[in-house]
Amino acid sequence: HFISDPPMHCAIFSGCLYQEYRDSSKKQEVEQRRQCEGTAAQAPALQLQLRSHTRSLSLWQNLPAVQESGLLTHLPQKEVILQEAIFELVTSEASYYKSLELLETHFLRNPSLFSTLSHSDMHFLFSNIEDVIKASERFLMDLEHRIEESILISDVCDIVHHHAANYFSVFITYVINQGYQEKSYRRILQENGPFREIMSQLENHPRVRGLSFTSFLILPFQRITRLKLLVQNILKKVEENSEREMNAVKAHKELEQIVKECNEGVRKMNRTEELIGIEKTLEFKSKSVPVISHSRWLLKKGEVLQMAGPKNTRTLRSKKLYQPIYLFLFNNLLLITKHSSSNEKFQVLDSCSRSMLRTEDMDDQGQMLACVFVLKLLENQEERTVSYMMKTSCMSDKLRWIYALTPNLRTRFLSASAHQTDCPQVQCIQSYSSQEPDELSIEMADVLQVLEKTEDGWILGERLHDGERGWFPCRVVEGILNFELRAQNLRECQRIQLAQGGASRGRRTHKQSKPTWSSESHQE
Repeated sequence: HFISDPPMHCAIFSGCLYQEYRDSSKKQEVEQRRQCEGTAAQAPALQLQLRSHTRSLSLWQNLPAVQESGLLTHLPQKEVILQEAIFELVTSEASYYKSLELLETHFLRNPSLFSTLSHSDMHFLFSNIEDVIKASERFLMDLEHRIEESILISDVCDIVHHHAANYFSVFITYVINQGYQEKSYRRILQENGPFREIMSQLENHPRVRGLSFTSFLILPFQRITRLKLLVQNILKKVEENSEREMNAVKAHKELEQIVKECNEGVRKMNRTEELIGIEKTLEFKSKSVPVISHSRWLLKKGEVLQMAGPKNTRTLRSKKLYQPIYLFLFNNLLLITKHSSSNEKFQVLDSCSRSMLRTEDMDDQGQMLACVFVLKLLENQEERTVSYMMKTSCMSDKLRWIYALTPNLRTRFLSASAHQTDCPQVQCIQSYSSQEPDELSIEMADVLQVLEKTEDGWILGERLHDGERGWFPCRVVEGILNFELRAQNLRECQRIQLAQGGASRGRRTHKQSKPTWSSESHQE
């Protein structure tokens, strides 16, 4: 491997694995916003940096070469902050490469583990990880060469753009295969005793510091998404209308496209499998509706109670009034079903195009109807207008169904695109993985605009850095109360959007221009 005699900068960080860096960095982001809550308009002195402990990455300004140069005595504070953002991108890439190297040498190249697996199982488990490692090695080499040129780092986003445009497509292949990878790993663990025994020994080895094999397998997707955020952080700090801003915009757009293709590839595979599974459970009494389509995916499913009969105080308390039904809501179709007598299939009772659905909340009709809403099908499968009165188990479930069934319904608070600083924001303090299709997976330090909030502990939010929406529990976030901090978050979001919009016309020309340095020459 090329790091036989590492440069001074990256040698300092060789002890930190990427998983450790990532966890510490996100905790630090959360702490910095908390500190900022107690100040007026002051932004955190340094964002996205690690607290100093034995396994942390150092700051650029703490490097002996920087301190001895005298730069810090006359360098503007804005430039110091920018240097830290640039430096973190490089040092975290070194940490990431170290973790990849450990995946390769400790797991992939282990002869004992290799002997327990067939050729096909090796491919299922490791996919094209060797291509990812090569791309990361090439990328890190160019970043190191840039740092060696000067103590004051000129830029790194031009390097990021070049590699993202020419070499990072290997990430897309790897991430899309991760679904098969996870299933294969579970199957092999269950069926292959020798593999299970050796894997246990490898995971308990001091080299991996208590980290699991799967934490190494998911590194590429974690890194490509984190790299986009690191470039975004640089973009917030560079001078407006400068070459560094242009490079940051181009790099961010390339990374955003890669992350988008990764997400879409994973979703497409999962959605197709899900549709096939759902169609097998459906029984149509009359007109059959084809469920499987390339342009269709599941948004929400679950049981609600249909209310029937006269609506008075006495019957509302009667259990006979409520009949359980099961809803399958897709992006362009609603199926209303009920469990068959065997309870293994669903009988389709009605269907309607999603665009022909309307809802009415009944919470203003008294406590008895607090969890009740009316669903109107303007044109059902029989081309008739019908209404259903639905009851859910709780308030949050009712609101989640209403917003899923009628997505254009106005939320209590405005989207981030409205740039209203009086709208509530929260930051994630504990990662959350979505359990339902209408939920949003969020990670520590994510900042989200609150669109809706229920009394029983759920929030509909919009993540600022990518605009993704979904529900998540209140317990995993905390409010950002400082007005100036909320305003700063929106300004940074708006600046990125404006910069990208202004650079889009020149993107093709920039992409064709050749860099002044050569990755291939370094590889030699």
